[in-house]
Amino acid sequence: MDFVQLAKKRYSSRKYKQQSVEDDKLNFILDAGRVAPSAVNYQPWFFLVIRNENIENIRTCYHRDWFKTAPTYIVLCADHSKSWKRSDGKDHADIDAAIAADHITLAASNIGLATCWVCNFNRQKLSEVLNLPDHIEPVVILPLGYPDDEVDTERHASKRKTLGEIVVFERFSK
Repeated sequence: MDFVQLAKKRYSSRKYKQQSVEDDKLNFILDAGRVAPSAVNYQPWFFLVIRNENIENIRTCYHRDWFKTAPTYIVLCADHSKSWKRSDGKDHADIDAAIAADHITLAASNIGLATCWVCNFNRQKLSEVLNLPDHIEPVVILPLGYPDDEVDTERHASKRKTLGEIVVFERFSK
């Protein structure tokens, strides 16, 4: 499968089978996140995997019934004490964590697993559940598992803007 086909295959699954994710598949996915690029190669991230004793606690941080169907969760966290800051002060930790999350979601799709970006969680509660230090920010929760729904790989033809709507060459016209 070429890259664009893989990108079209990835979707936000909101229904998971009650089947555990095998360790070798989980490690493959986590390694895809590990090799993601980051600003100045600082790699200011942590990938917290929840699939056992903390699973019920993580499920209290985002109140959607479908969220509770995932057998595994990966919480991508940004380490603000280790991230690169641009000359104007822009902290790239959240951007770097998002790049790693994208690698993880694509790797999951590549091996028949599904994910969904969850960003509207209770940050304070999640930080407490995970015992995060103040300089570590939870950026996204990725439920992970075998999908129990179907993807429409042709949805991009109608649900995405055309290249003409989003691509600008050289500079914006006034």
